[in-house]
Amino acid sequence: MALQSMTGFARREGTSGRWRWAWELRSVNGKGLDLRLRLPPGLERMEADVRRLAGESFSRGNLQASLSVTADENRFEAVLNREALAAVLAMREQLDGIIDPAPLKLDTLLLVRGIVEFRESEDGEEALAARDADIAAGLLAALADLRAMREQEGAALSRILLDHVTTIEGLTRMIEADTSRSPQEIAARLAGQVALLMDGMAALDRDRLHAEAALLATKADLREEIDRLKAHVAAARDLLVKDGPAGRRLDFLAQEFNRESNTICSKSNASAVTAAGIELKVVIDQFREQVQNLE
Repeated sequence: MALQSMTGFARREGTSGRWRWAWELRSVNGKGLDLRLRLPPGLERMEADVRRLAGESFSRGNLQASLSVTADENRFEAVLNREALAAVLAMREQLDGIIDPAPLKLDTLLLVRGIVEFRESEDGEEALAARDADIAAGLLAALADLRAMREQEGAALSRILLDHVTTIEGLTRMIEADTSRSPQEIAARLAGQVALLMDGMAALDRDRLHAEAALLATKADLREEIDRLKAHVAAARDLLVKDGPAGRRLDFLAQEFNRESNTICSKSNASAVTAAGIELKVVIDQFREQVQNLE
């Protein structure tokens, strides 16, 4: 299953005999797979199959599926109420010799309420089974259309996210290569700071001061954060080129990206590194925002 967005739309419609049907599917972002169905009366039995098929196609997203079924033509049939007819004929016999015994005509009987009823004719079991099979096939086609749209949007999102990852990698390398991180630069800055502290303060223990400065330099080192950022970049690229749901894992990586960028900004003692760290946070926020759309 290719990388998918969680947003999409699909519609399939068709006819089966005198019936016209239409499936409409809508999908938006969601933490899990939440399916909401609207089925016409008499077709509620399809719910279990719809949920099963949707679960086979998608793992996340709020999915709305609605089915409409209408008859293109209404067919009516005349139904004779034999009990009512028998009652009318019995009354005619009782009134024999009292009223005109002329033979009863059909148009006369039709005027008697309850003798003949007109109702919509029902399809046979074979016709209904054929209709239900056509509707089920339409659902499969609609799910395939929705999946294709989600995969198309997923491919576009993947390209955007890969660009963000490339930017994150570039900023990481910029921070790594910044001259302020070289041992010579760090030593020069610390030497200047120690000299300022020692100027006019002979009582300070020079060796102790150098030890404390070395400890601060060690705490300010960004090597671990840079290495972790590189590892996260490799993991993100791997997820974005593989098939299958990756949204949750990419969201976790976005949190890890953000954690490392925060640490870099807090440790930084050079304006260039701080600026790169802030830019890194901006790109990571954009990355995480787009990741929320992935399945």
